[in-house]
Amino acid sequence: MTELPSAVRRHRPAPMVRTVLRRPAALVCLAYLALLVLASLAAPWLAPHGPTATDLDHVLTGPGAAHPLGTDNLGRDVLSRLMYGGRPSLIDAAVAASTVLVVGAGCGVTAGFLGGWFDRVFSWAVDVMLAIPVLVTLLVVLAVVGDHQVLAMAVLGVLVSPGVARVVRGATLAVRQELYVAAARVSGLGRRHILVRHVLPRVAGPVVVQVSLFAGGALMIDAGLSYLGFGADPPTPTWGNMIADAAAVTDRQPWLLAPPGVVLGLAILACGVLGDAVRDAGAGRSTTATPPAPRSRPSRSRASRPRKGTSHPPVPASRTDSSPALLSIHDATVALPGPHGMTTVVEGVDLDIGPGETVGLVGESGCGKSVTGRAILGLLPGRGEITEGSIVFDGTELVGADPRTVRALRGRRIALVSQTPLTSLDPVIPVGGQIAELVRRHHGGTRRAARARAVELLRAVRVAEPEHVATCHVHELSGGMAQRAAIALALAGEPDLLIADEPTTALDAGVRAEVLDLLRQVQRERGLAVLLISHDWKVISRMCRRTYVMYAGQVVESGPTADLLAHPRHPYTAGLLASAPGRAAPREPLRAIPGTVPAPHEWPPGCHFAARCALATPACAAAAVPLLEPAPDRGTRCLRHTELGKGDDRDRATAVRS
Repeated sequence: MTELPSAVRRHRPAPMVRTVLRRPAALVCLAYLALLVLASLAAPWLAPHGPTATDLDHVLTGPGAAHPLGTDNLGRDVLSRLMYGGRPSLIDAAVAASTVLVVGAGCGVTAGFLGGWFDRVFSWAVDVMLAIPVLVTLLVVLAVVGDHQVLAMAVLGVLVSPGVARVVRGATLAVRQELYVAAARVSGLGRRHILVRHVLPRVAGPVVVQVSLFAGGALMIDAGLSYLGFGADPPTPTWGNMIADAAAVTDRQPWLLAPPGVVLGLAILACGVLGDAVRDAGAGRSTTATPPAPRSRPSRSRASRPRKGTSHPPVPASRTDSSPALLSIHDATVALPGPHGMTTVVEGVDLDIGPGETVGLVGESGCGKSVTGRAILGLLPGRGEITEGSIVFDGTELVGADPRTVRALRGRRIALVSQTPLTSLDPVIPVGGQIAELVRRHHGGTRRAARARAVELLRAVRVAEPEHVATCHVHELSGGMAQRAAIALALAGEPDLLIADEPTTALDAGVRAEVLDLLRQVQRERGLAVLLISHDWKVISRMCRRTYVMYAGQVVESGPTADLLAHPRHPYTAGLLASAPGRAAPREPLRAIPGTVPAPHEWPPGCHFAARCALATPACAAAAVPLLEPAPDRGTRCLRHTELGKGDDRDRATAVRS
């Protein structure tokens, strides 16, 4: 069981507000803005004089006991007018900033997350609106609506929104590609939930910075409009018309420019500094340095059993022809967009998985293993599509099915465990919170019950101190702990099929063995079917009863794992086995398969492995090789499989061109 080190226990991220308040500059700016708002709201009670009260005995005087900031050209108290004038100025800036937040940031996040036709229309509209001169258009609006300053500031927010929306869209596009967003979709969460819960917190930094900078700019624009006479009618005070009044008498009393100018300038500066502080605080919470990884040791305690009332089918001893397939893929062909147009990346794949069965999918990188797994989940990248064949899960055809049908299966019936748990978990939400939201999504219940179930799932995957780990963020966990949390996340919906995509690649040997034992235990207890995608023959031989070997988008061999390891019937399988550590003869170096997997647009018309195979003949390259059946429950896509099947491992290794 993995120990939770004391360094991790002490390394707790502070709440956002507390983090911001610990920054002296942010604290000063926040206090100053709060003072302005309070003084403006409480002006009728705090101001020493009325905003229009005149004192003709004191005209254009400097600071004094009766008038702390002096008087203007009509003997009106400057401090009182500053307090009363802050209300319309701050309201106008708040209206403009709120408009930018709703229109600009809202449209930018939505366009970046949804993509497709909405993003194209959005980009076209942004390009058009960016060509509109803001100030000229605003002056035209003011000439039409008159002294409706609030409406004018709302129009200003709409005119400025395209620039903000473009920045926010770019940030959202980057976040949308994160693995934890894909993991949330795989888990069955809806797009609205993912957008609000997982995407918005990550793009909050750019949004806060843009809105805070614009809020300061809106204060300046509001003051400028009032200075030009487009603001509130005299004698109603605003900071802008106070500056205009002071400018008219600057030769007689230059002091009058100081109070409104300093107040306005500091407010603009405070908005910008506070926005930067909030952004930096949010970035610090999500990018905190990872503490030292804890050591792991074999577990001596048994994981908790499944909840009462949950029944699972027993794991079958072997796959038989009479057992119905939980997942059946027949002649599936997948095409993805690329530089050469829509390109076939998976071709004619046949694959079956029975209830409670573990099936392996082996091959080099670029062979189409992960794309096949994503096709099952309906999560092909870009505009990828399944052009031919069928994928049937428990009697439901997934190819061409309604998107709501596929979304209902994700997380609830089919779950995914990725190879990079540190990036497939949301960095800004505690692990327990992520598991709890999936429990409520798929099974309902109260928040307290969901949190309790999250702790139970963490305990079931052998996490030490699950109550504490549930409150941790992903950066506080080691690789092994994060992988256990990812498995618990996948089990939250109690699925029937688990797609494990290289679940142990990023782990060291000791933790890898623990995770594999955990997967086998979970499968036995819950009756899960598992599709294990891997390139490690040791993992495949330890976990899988049957194995499919993929090369360049095709299944080139399939059969019982033990039989396939002992008697491979395809040169590619033989080459993979010959290059696997532990299978070479004593004192004999490992044999590497020469060459690389061809890109999809470079696939030959015949055998895709012909260029790397020593047994290849002109017939192999002439036409597509069908999937042959050399023995019961064995398949191979090799015309010379009989020659390959006669030799031992060393002889078969020579079938790969050196």
